[in-house]
Amino acid sequence: MKTILDQLEDRRAEARLGGGQRRIDSQHAKGKLTARERIEVLLDEDSFEEFDMFKSHRCTDFGMQEVSYPGDGVVTGWGTINGRQVYVFSQDFTVFGGSLSETHAEKICKIMDMALQNGAPVIGLNDSGGARIQEGVASLAGYADVFQRNIMASGVVPQISVIMGPCAGGAVYSPAMTDFIFMVRDSSYMFVTGPDVVKTVTNEVVTAEELGGAKTHTSKSSVADGAYEDDMVALMEVRRLVDFLPLSNREKPPLRPFFDEPGRVEPSLDTLVPANPNTPYDMKELIHKVADEGDFFEIQEEFAKNIITGFIRLEGSTVGVVANQPMVLAGCLDIDSSRKAARFVRFCDAFDIPILTFVDVPGFLPGTSQEYSGVIKHGAKLLFAYGEATVPKVTVITRKAYGGAYDVMSSKHLRGDFNYAWPTAEIAVMGAKGAVEILYRSELGDPEKIAARTKDYEERFANPFVAAEKGFIDEVIMPQSTRRRVARAFASLRTKRLSNPWKKHDNIPL
Repeated sequence: MKTILDQLEDRRAEARLGGGQRRIDSQHAKGKLTARERIEVLLDEDSFEEFDMFKSHRCTDFGMQEVSYPGDGVVTGWGTINGRQVYVFSQDFTVFGGSLSETHAEKICKIMDMALQNGAPVIGLNDSGGARIQEGVASLAGYADVFQRNIMASGVVPQISVIMGPCAGGAVYSPAMTDFIFMVRDSSYMFVTGPDVVKTVTNEVVTAEELGGAKTHTSKSSVADGAYEDDMVALMEVRRLVDFLPLSNREKPPLRPFFDEPGRVEPSLDTLVPANPNTPYDMKELIHKVADEGDFFEIQEEFAKNIITGFIRLEGSTVGVVANQPMVLAGCLDIDSSRKAARFVRFCDAFDIPILTFVDVPGFLPGTSQEYSGVIKHGAKLLFAYGEATVPKVTVITRKAYGGAYDVMSSKHLRGDFNYAWPTAEIAVMGAKGAVEILYRSELGDPEKIAARTKDYEERFANPFVAAEKGFIDEVIMPQSTRRRVARAFASLRTKRLSNPWKKHDNIPL
């Protein structure tokens, strides 16, 4: 018996070494953790249960039968994050560059099937050279099997991808279908075709970092939701995110202990909105002051900064926040901000996370560039997402809510549950100056008359009371009491039940 036990331990030791000590040292020299070290950081101590440790490839072409490593370049299994179950796969770059083979894909598919069956998130730690060329179409079939499971799991269990090395070609499409993608600065990149192919086909000379690095995908393409300094920080932030999320669409988000008074008053919010309606202010200050302990996990911080998305807690419960940011483009909605917010709203709705919306929006960004690029359809994505959502929705208008953008930002007409306004709110078709120039075009030559007309329009519409008189605003609230009013609103909506008409699925304007 002892010989068999020793043999088991020897086999395990061999599997844990992956591609060997030399390659592990090379991984460390690049400032990267190994596949197993990443899992140790991500999961609670001693909680990891591994599957298929000894599984190896079946390829016999190109001399592959001579080279085999147990585990075949990916570590898979389940464990816990702060006591809550998650499934994880971690690609091992020390084994064939983490390339995906038929058996490598089978290991990933197995834990994804189990995650769906048992209702727990899937976290993928990607560090791979792509499809294993020696296996040809078998590796491509493996990718497609993973893709199909990403699609089936969408909206059922949260899926999180962490790009911790190269991710190219077909490999990028699995992360692209997950709910959140995080990258590591200076050591990870994603692209469909690499710099060499780009140079050959288009004559463009570009580095891997410029083409698909963390900065590119967090600030330009919106492919990634966040980027962190190194593997350790990225994995700790993923732990933090998982704490906000439910395990599946069958469960509510977790309720965490909180030490913040729900009725906390913030007198500083009474002076947050400047007297001059054209002066910007930082909407993040409001978000931090409303949240439990000021804790805010922002999503896509570097992209479309004119809108803010992320998670807070109120009375210990997770709430998704969408807010216009007057500091950037005056808080206007445009193509990028509409796409960013629409995707976030749909995620929240899929996983029963209530949505809090802070509104200060002067309208949609005008210009040929926006119109030619389809701002109508992209803006409709956000409109569609809010209108489709059946979760509790609370909206606070802090200042401007003009035109169609007022409708889009979770207005009462899109089944908003509680719609509050601060006394500084202005709800109108457009700003006073533009409205007067249209209404009184014949008087444009008389500055005094125009000034009087503008003042009259402002007195009539530059306040929340016209909308409140019509019941479109439920209450005009004091800014300092925003946390208390919003917390009570969500508390009253905990038993909300609303369903949409039966359909196979909708046809959102993509």
